[in-house]
Amino acid sequence: MPLRFLASLLPIILLLGAGLPAEGPLPEKKPEASETVKPAEEKTKEQTLPSGGEAPVPTPSQAETSVANPEAKPGPEAKPEAEVKPEPKPEGEGKPDVKPETEAKPEPVLTIKPEDGKEYIACLADLKAIGAIFKEETRIDDGNGCGIDKPLTLSTVLPGIALKPEGKMRCETALELARWTKDAVLPAAKVALESEGDLTTINQASSYICRLRNNAKTGKISEHARGNAIDIASFTFKNGKSIEIQPRDEDSTLAGAFQRAVTATGCLYFETVLDPGSDEAHEHHLHFDVIERKGGYRYCR
Repeated sequence: MPLRFLASLLPIILLLGAGLPAEGPLPEKKPEASETVKPAEEKTKEQTLPSGGEAPVPTPSQAETSVANPEAKPGPEAKPEAEVKPEPKPEGEGKPDVKPETEAKPEPVLTIKPEDGKEYIACLADLKAIGAIFKEETRIDDGNGCGIDKPLTLSTVLPGIALKPEGKMRCETALELARWTKDAVLPAAKVALESEGDLTTINQASSYICRLRNNAKTGKISEHARGNAIDIASFTFKNGKSIEIQPRDEDSTLAGAFQRAVTATGCLYFETVLDPGSDEAHEHHLHFDVIERKGGYRYCR
């Protein structure tokens, strides 16, 4: 009995006597990251050299990539950025608007039209034959195109019919005035105003005068300034009665009919006829002129 008891205690005593060691086994210390990761330079050296025996020289972009990120694989060589050129500005952009100086057009030089010698002599002969009384004058030149190369002063339009006041004009103007008076005015007066007696005077408001049209400050030169025009203000008859030019479109009297008749026939002799119905500037006279127009065109209003 005692021997069995001792035999059972022996293993327990042996276990208690053995005990645990003061320090157990420690795991092996892992090498630090710096010992396992080699610098980029050493890795480059350890790479297998090409058959030529020389290591390729990394491009600047590859070198920068390897330093910034050692584990990154070198990519294709980066192309340099294309130079961006500034877009050209349209011509004149950015500059103050400078309008080119426009050259002032020179004013046209107005000259006095010379008379054709043969035509002038023929005109004088016709004017004498019709019975007009006139006096030839020396050349008129008032500047700015005003003047008459061969002027004359007309005092009597037809025998017994005076022009008052007498007027300076070209021979052609005087001749057409005489023809109109003979062929149109006298027949109309005989029919419409026979009771007034014979026509004795044609009263004119303007013959030659250096001015612009309608006495304006700007514009074209008047045909009066060239001796081509005459303005008729009234007609005086033997008994002293005068028929004045005035608006008569609605005048149903014989005087109205006379004025409308001589106005309408005026365009058979003159290239321009303006009556009181044309504008305010001609309310009290008839304007006649012999201006030359292309194609024989005549302006009658």
